[in-house]
Amino acid sequence: MNNQEYIKAFEQNEIEANRYAARCMQALAGIVAAVWLLNIIGLFAVPVNVMSLAAPAGILVFLTPTLLCRLVRKNISHLKYYIMLCCVLGITLLSCALPKHTIVAWAAPIIISCHYYSKHLSWGTLIASNICFTLSLIVAAYFGEWDPYLLNALPGDGPRIVTGKTIIELLQYYAFPRCMTLTALNVTCATLSTRTRKLLELQVKESAEKNRIESELNVATHIQTSMLPNNFPARDEIDLFASMDPAREVGGDFYDFFMVDERHLAIVMADVSGKGVPAALFMVIGKTLVKESTQPGRDLGEVFSRVNDLLCESNSEGLFITAFEGVLDLVTGEFTFVNAGHEMPLISRGGQPFERHKIRPGFVLAGMEGVRYRAGTLTLEPGDKLFQYTDGVTEATNLNDELYGIDRLTDVLAIHSGKRPNEILPAVRRDIDAFVGEAPQFDDITMLCFEYKARMKQDA
Repeated sequence: MNNQEYIKAFEQNEIEANRYAARCMQALAGIVAAVWLLNIIGLFAVPVNVMSLAAPAGILVFLTPTLLCRLVRKNISHLKYYIMLCCVLGITLLSCALPKHTIVAWAAPIIISCHYYSKHLSWGTLIASNICFTLSLIVAAYFGEWDPYLLNALPGDGPRIVTGKTIIELLQYYAFPRCMTLTALNVTCATLSTRTRKLLELQVKESAEKNRIESELNVATHIQTSMLPNNFPARDEIDLFASMDPAREVGGDFYDFFMVDERHLAIVMADVSGKGVPAALFMVIGKTLVKESTQPGRDLGEVFSRVNDLLCESNSEGLFITAFEGVLDLVTGEFTFVNAGHEMPLISRGGQPFERHKIRPGFVLAGMEGVRYRAGTLTLEPGDKLFQYTDGVTEATNLNDELYGIDRLTDVLAIHSGKRPNEILPAVRRDIDAFVGEAPQFDDITMLCFEYKARMKQDA
C-alpha cells in the first residue's frame, strides 16, 4: 500500500471526525442552554448563581471546536486533542452543577473519540473523563445540585454538610461504579474503533490496488487500440472502414486488413470467447498468427488449419475464436474467403440493399486440433460492398431483453447501402445505440465494411 495514500485517507477521516465532533458539541451546547433555562424556572435544586456560572462557561467551551474547525483550514494532527479536551471540560463544568443528571453525558466524549479510529485517543479520553468526573462530584458536593443520597441536608434544612466520610462514600458508592461503567463502554468503543480502522486500511489498500489495475487497463486499452489498423487505405480500387468498441477496457474482438501482395487485399474479422484481459491476450495471439500465416498464393483453408493447430497448442484457458478472413484480388474482383464459425457477411451488389451471403460456417479456431478448413470464392464487381461484423452487433440487448437482431441490421444497412463505408458504420452504431437505450453494453461491437470501387490496372 502506498504510504502517501494511507496518510491521506486517515487525514481526511480525521478532518471529518473533527467536524462531526464539533456538530455533536454544538448539540451539547444547546442542551446546556435548555438546562440553564429550566434551572432558572426552578426545575433543578441547584443554586442559580452556580448554574449561571457553569452553563455559560460550558456553552463557550462546547462551541470552541466549531470555531477551531473554521479557523484551521488544513489538517493539524493535534487538533483532535484540543477538541476532545473541550468536550471533557464542558461536561465537567455541567457535572459540577448537576452531578445526578449528567452521568449519561459522560458517554459523549468516549463515543465521539472512537470516530478518530485511534485506540490511544479512546483510552486517553477515558482516563481524562474518569478523573474529571470524580473531581466534578467532589466540587458538586459543595456547590452543585442537592443529592439526598450523598448529603445530610435537604433544601431548606439549612446549610449542606460535607464531611470526609461523605467524600469517601461519594467516591466509593457513586464515582467508582460509574467509572467502571464508562470503562466498559470505552472497551466497546475502542474495539469498534480498532476494527473500523482496520476496515479503513483495507479500503485504502483495495482502492490503491483498484487504481493500479485501472491504470494498467488504460495502458492495455491504448496498446490494443494501437494494434488495430486505423489508417484506412486511400486507393482508387478500394474504400474501407472499420471500428471496434469493447464492452470493457479491453476486448476480445479484432479486425485487420493488409496487403498480401501488390494486388491482394486481406480482411479479417474475429471474436474471441470470453471478456476482458484473457480474451484480449488471446486476441493478440490469434491476430498475429493469422497475419503471419497469410502469404501470397497460400490457400486460406490451409491458413486457418495452421492457425487452429498453433492456437490449440497454447490454449490452457480453453478459449476459442470465431473468425472470417477474405482476400480480394483487386484486378479480377475474385474474393476468396474462409469462415471459422463466424457470422455470414452481407453483400450489396451495385448499390442494392445488403443481403446475407450464405456460406458454411466451419468450426471455430482453437476448438479442436486437426480441423481442416476449406476456402470458398465469390466474385465482386466494381460498386459492390461487403459488410462483416461480430455477434456483439446482432446480440445487442435493450432493457426489455430484446435482441437487436439480423433483421434490424439488414434494414438499417438497406437504408444506407448507397453511402460510403465510413458513413455506413456510424449509421449502424447510431441505430444500435437508439435500440439499446440505457441498457449496458455487454459484448464488443466490431464492424468492417469495404467497397470494391474499380478494378486495379495491371502494368503492361
